[in-house]
Amino acid sequence: MNTDRPIYLSLTQFKFPLAAIASIAHRVTGIVVFAGIALLLYLLDLSLRSQAGFELARALLSGTLVKLCLYAVVGNLIYHFVAGIKHLLLDFHVGDSLAGGRLAAQLTIAVSIVLIGLAGVWLW
Repeated sequence: MNTDRPIYLSLTQFKFPLAAIASIAHRVTGIVVFAGIALLLYLLDLSLRSQAGFELARALLSGTLVKLCLYAVVGNLIYHFVAGIKHLLLDFHVGDSLAGGRLAAQLTIAVSIVLIGLAGVWLW
């Protein structure tokens, strides 16, 4: 009987490579974008109902909390889009080596940070 096997594994003990973190973040941002669409659809519906609804949606969008929520959705959408392009390139065997995966993850994060920063400037 092999007694060298660990009995309890804690995910906090593992050091995930950057490519794994980028892939997990891609999945998480997809969930956040899916949930954030509810806020965007509510604001669209509100703005299209009537003139008063449009003014209410405009007033809501001027609030800091709604702007932060909108920024979070847009930021997650940007990361999800950039990581999706990376995954699409992987389907064509571009950067599917270990070094290529590491570089692609670094580029995904760097490009996303720049684009999310530009989106923040645009929103405010």
